[in-house]
Amino acid sequence: MLNIVLYQPEIPYNTGNIGRTCVATGSRLHLIRPLGFSLDQKEIKRAGLDYWPRLDHIEYDSFEDFLEKNNNPKVWMATTKAHQVYSDVSFGMDDYIMFGPESRGIPEEILVSRESECIRIPMLEDERSINLCNSVSIVLYEALRQNDYAGLSKYGELHRLKWQES
Repeated sequence: MLNIVLYQPEIPYNTGNIGRTCVATGSRLHLIRPLGFSLDQKEIKRAGLDYWPRLDHIEYDSFEDFLEKNNNPKVWMATTKAHQVYSDVSFGMDDYIMFGPESRGIPEEILVSRESECIRIPMLEDERSINLCNSVSIVLYEALRQNDYAGLSKYGELHRLKWQES
């Protein structure tokens, strides 16, 4: 199972949407406090829809608490400051992918201690960042693609009609 880690998330809508994506992909969501909102806030529930009660999530008091309780796992750090692109690394199905708070990203003190695990999403040089929900989806789906979408349905069906067989 892939793991998404949100370090001190600030915006409830983003966390709700990310939670929904985690449910749809069978990923676990890890939340490192402090959170910029309450998990029972209506914005979380609105963004997460009826997915939120099915979300597999764990909360931690600090980054150190997270590392300790997960036996110092492999953690990819998504940051605009990294030297390597997310699609150039090899994700394992038990890896953790961490994203920082919307306004400031993962603290540089954490990044410098794990430089080889820092990854970035390419974008124009003068742009600051991509929305957190979109960033999580981009990197998570690359990790899933690399692992042949293990456990996920690759084919969809129409609701009323049938696809023509070719």
